[in-house]
Amino acid sequence: MANQEEIFKKVVSHAKEYGFIFPSSEIYDGLAAVYDYGQLGTELKNNIKQYWWRAMVQYHENIVGIDSAIFMHPRIWKASGHVDAFNDPLIDNKDSKKRYRADVLIEDHIAKIEEKINKECEKAHKRFGDAFDRQQFVTTNARVLEQQKQIDEIRAKYAELMNANDLVGLKQLILDLGIVCPVSGTRNWTDVRQFNLMFATKMGSVIDDSDTLYLRPETAQGIFVNFLNVQKSGRMKIPFGIAQIGKAFRNEIVARQFIFRMREFEQMEMQFFVRPGTELDWFNHWKEERLKWHLALGIPAEKYRYHDHEKLAHYANAATDIEFEFPFGFKELEGIHSRTDFDLSRHSEFSGKKLQYFDSELNESYTPYVIETSIGVDRTFLAIFSHALKDETLPDGSVRTLLSLPPVLAPYKAAILPLVKKDGLPEKAREIIDMLKYDFMLQYDEKDAIGRRYRRQDAIGTPYCITVDNDTIVDRNTEGRANDNYNTVTVRDRDTMQQQRIPIENLRTFLHEHIQPIR
Repeated sequence: MANQEEIFKKVVSHAKEYGFIFPSSEIYDGLAAVYDYGQLGTELKNNIKQYWWRAMVQYHENIVGIDSAIFMHPRIWKASGHVDAFNDPLIDNKDSKKRYRADVLIEDHIAKIEEKINKECEKAHKRFGDAFDRQQFVTTNARVLEQQKQIDEIRAKYAELMNANDLVGLKQLILDLGIVCPVSGTRNWTDVRQFNLMFATKMGSVIDDSDTLYLRPETAQGIFVNFLNVQKSGRMKIPFGIAQIGKAFRNEIVARQFIFRMREFEQMEMQFFVRPGTELDWFNHWKEERLKWHLALGIPAEKYRYHDHEKLAHYANAATDIEFEFPFGFKELEGIHSRTDFDLSRHSEFSGKKLQYFDSELNESYTPYVIETSIGVDRTFLAIFSHALKDETLPDGSVRTLLSLPPVLAPYKAAILPLVKKDGLPEKAREIIDMLKYDFMLQYDEKDAIGRRYRRQDAIGTPYCITVDNDTIVDRNTEGRANDNYNTVTVRDRDTMQQQRIPIENLRTFLHEHIQPIR
């Protein structure tokens, strides 16, 4: 566990040191659970959003995108249920005076039991070697079966209590499980209380007369209230989807784990409107499609898993999370939900406007059902970044820090490096930048020895280093013979560190071929 904590600390420090993520307002001692994206983090984040937008909107004829306002009419949040029911169950420890989410305490307790199962598997793997079959082991080993039984019983009880909104029972479950405060180590808990997560603000020049507005806690409602606008103006036919990327805000009391849980964050959501009765087929379709999207990044499949919800929202008839194995364990990365007709029906009721679709094939009007896919930009950033960051021991015994980002997501696609700062090499390097900058994000670097510059580019995830040397600009050697390397550059691959000479005129084609959009 300590090793995982060290890995996570390295992720946080590396992100700051190399300009990916900074604590917000740091010179004023920061603002808890709020972060700024630095120069490289902004590029990586934008590339993740473009990757999602391309896969969701550009590759689908029946999905379009919108950008709705953060401020929305306050009755929207009444209709959506957020005013009355957007709460977290919170519990305080009387000794440490620390506040926790009750559900997180229980999930962390379950994670500790899962860690015991993993350790049993690791010991068995060492004992049996390549003959070890994990699936057979976890379904036959008595100790593991008992631990899994504990997990299943806790989850079932927890789901029952949450569905019944039984806060007294929730506290009793925490006591029964022997969960202690991580700070004080005691079980001296208060009662569980509900806390609304929306940020409230005011609109108007006179505060007393102004309306209370809320910073949106999700982007989905902006899609639902624009359903008819998009459907009619775009002449959309069921099934069709509306996608959106945007900021959302939640007054998280227990915000933690770096950018995993923040008070200001960004979501990528798509609401897919379908004919009633077909929703579960579409739910399974999007469940599979979204996992394929993640796996296309090249991250091993074992880093992902599905987690079906035991506790369903009252409006849902199916819900699944795609979880990722972060340095602090498996946690939710994306949610796929079958929301039935709840959203459009509620907004019809509260607005007085019919939000229905006339289906010409059935010759009838109905309220469409909705399949939602919702993924956090920041969590996706953390998943990709934490998986890509590693220390690699080289054949000579030295260690390099490598950020092996998928090339299409890397902040810079190539670094242009003159071998030395003289003899016309910087000028030639600048010419190459001018040739390529309209197609690719590039970085120019002439400071330090070339090996040190390579290491710096490895650490920020640049897929290719293009080095300009004397052979690049000298067409004949001292004896007057033609130089075969004239007008060529050395291209170094980040992951393999292999180098090859490529004619300058072929660089654009080379980079396009090796930095393909992910499909």
